[in-house]
Amino acid sequence: MSARGFERLNDEGLVFNIQKFSIHDGPGIRTTVFMKGCSLQCKWCSNPESIKPYPEIMAFDIRCIGCGKCMQTCPVGAISFSEKGREIDWAKCTLCLECAWVCPAKAIECIGTYVTVDDVLKKVEEDSIFYQNSGGGMTVSGGEALLQWEFIRELFKRCRDRGIHTALDTTGNAPWRKIEKVLEHVDLVLYDCKHMDTRKHREGTGVGNELILKNAEKVALRVRTWLRIPLIPDYNDSEWNIRELAEFASRINVEKVSILPYNELGGSKYPKLGQAYRMEETAAPDVESLQKAKETIESRGLKAEIGR
Repeated sequence: MSARGFERLNDEGLVFNIQKFSIHDGPGIRTTVFMKGCSLQCKWCSNPESIKPYPEIMAFDIRCIGCGKCMQTCPVGAISFSEKGREIDWAKCTLCLECAWVCPAKAIECIGTYVTVDDVLKKVEEDSIFYQNSGGGMTVSGGEALLQWEFIRELFKRCRDRGIHTALDTTGNAPWRKIEKVLEHVDLVLYDCKHMDTRKHREGTGVGNELILKNAEKVALRVRTWLRIPLIPDYNDSEWNIRELAEFASRINVEKVSILPYNELGGSKYPKLGQAYRMEETAAPDVESLQKAKETIESRGLKAEIGR
């Protein structure tokens, strides 16, 4: 198998995780389906394995038993062993995934699996009783789930047909014609807003925020919406940015604003993907900063929560 993006059968989507008993991705107990591929390149991303729109390998050195099967299988000689243990030359790696298939210890794993709507629906329906008792359901997240909008639209539709509550976690960085089609089958949108200044937004994510803010206004008019901000120290935690976010949220009439503390633990994933982490000097926001942001948002008459 090669790294080829979304060029699969029309009824398949690329998923990197299905997380059960999720309590932070919408109301109640939920199953969160994480789609692979993202149109943003956030420096602080806590799930860097979600960004590339194709399967890739993730290396777990602590699991390696030194059998050498990965090295013997690699067709381009990207894997070697020394006194330090197994080493991967990421510049050589073509993501053929052969090493992941032969590793008996799962010290190299394939991240990203092509699945059908039926495959996902079967997993989601296993916990229907928990949704009924808690007011939960299914959330589709990413990456940016809207990159695979046709797949998730069908998944949402099928869940709705079965009486399962549906939520979309998105940055909204997609053409409105695609978002509109997906929203036909969505009960709740968790809408991420990284920064209110487009220059700073581009600096942190690789794209401006004009389309994102424009789409947020349209989404909030059609579907119950929670606006969410990942609070990143020295990036978007200024009083100006929080105030602008609160005013925007008030104007488009969202149900609440969620403040999500930056998660520094995600940094450990980057070396496993052969990548450098660019936020090593950034610590998680302190309690005072989180509370101040919450109070600023609430002063505009909005409901605000930390962590959901």
